[in-house]
Amino acid sequence: MGTALLVKGIFKLPIHGLEGFLNSVFMLMKFHKCLRIGKNKMNFTFIDLFSGIGGMRVPFSELGGKCVFSSEIDKFARKTYQVNWNEEPYGDITKILPEEIRSFDLLLAGFPCQPFSQAGFQKGFDDTRGILFFYIAEIIKYHQPKVVLLENVKRLRTHDKGNTFKVMQKILEKLFYTVSSEVLSAKNFGVPQNRERIYIVALRNGETFDFPKPTFEITKVGNILQKDVPEKYTISDRLWAGHKRRKAGHRTNGNGFGYGMFTQNSSYTNTISARYYKDGSEILISQGDSRNPRKITPREAARLQGFNDNFKIVVSDLQAYKQFGNSVSVPVVRSIAKKLVYYLY
Repeated sequence: MGTALLVKGIFKLPIHGLEGFLNSVFMLMKFHKCLRIGKNKMNFTFIDLFSGIGGMRVPFSELGGKCVFSSEIDKFARKTYQVNWNEEPYGDITKILPEEIRSFDLLLAGFPCQPFSQAGFQKGFDDTRGILFFYIAEIIKYHQPKVVLLENVKRLRTHDKGNTFKVMQKILEKLFYTVSSEVLSAKNFGVPQNRERIYIVALRNGETFDFPKPTFEITKVGNILQKDVPEKYTISDRLWAGHKRRKAGHRTNGNGFGYGMFTQNSSYTNTISARYYKDGSEILISQGDSRNPRKITPREAARLQGFNDNFKIVVSDLQAYKQFGNSVSVPVVRSIAKKLVYYLY
C-alpha cells in the first residue's frame, strides 16, 4: 500500500515499497543539496527555445539559472529579448544542429501555438510549423537534459482527438522521460486574466512532477491599469459601432461571441491573444457611459502577463501586443519553476 512524504510543504514524495523509499531518499538528498547551495540562488543551466521575449526565462533566471542558448525566429521579438536580456537569440531553430548547442540541464520551449490553437487552422502536424516539436525532440535526444518544460495552448490535449498530444508524449517516453502535464489558468495564480495553458514536464529516472496548486489570490483588473492613458487607446465610433453590431448578431445566433468589456472592479479579463492589435475586442476597458471604451496599453498587456514595469518595451504597439499575446503568464511559470528546480540536482 502506497503512502507519501510531504517535504517542507514543497512537494510530495510517493513511497511504494523499497524502490519508492529509495527514490524518496534520493529526492531528499537533492533537496538538502539545494538548501546548501542557497535557497534563492541555485546553479543550473538552461536553454530557451521559441523564446519570444523571454517570459519563461524570467523565473528561472530569478532562481539563479544561467541561459546558455536562446532561439527565436521573429526579428521584433529578438529585439525586445536583446534589450531585456543583453543577448540576441539565434534565429530559425530548424537551421541549428543539436551539437551546436552547449550542454545544459533544463530545456524550456513555448513552441508555436497556431497549429494546435482554436484561433488557428488546426492543421497540427500537417502544418509545417507543427513539426517544430520534432526539432525540440532532436535536441532532447542529443543532450538528454535533466528536465524539460514545454508550454502550449490548452487545446493541444484534445487536438485531433488527442492524437497530437499522444504522439508528443510517446516521443518523449521513447527518449526515456516520464511525462506529466497540467492545464493551469493565470487567474488562479494572482493574474487578472483567464488564460488557460497546458504545461508539460518531462523528467528522467521515472520521476513524475507534482504541479503547483493554485494560489487563488484575489485578482482585480484595476491593479494592472495605468492612470492618464493617452486618447489614442480609446476606440473610434466606427470600431465601437462594429463591435456592438457583431455582438448583437452573435446573440441573435445564440452564442456568446463578441467583444469583452471590463472595469477596474472586474476580477479578470479574457485571454489576450497575439491578434489583439487588430481591434482589441477581447479586452475592452470601460470608460463610463459618456466615452467609448479603450484598449489596454502595451504596458498593461505586459502587466496582464505578469511582467514587472522594469521590462522594457522597445517596439511599436502592434508588435508589443503580438509579443505579450504570445507570451506565457510569468507568475504561473514562476510557481512551476520553484518546484521544478529541485529536480535539477
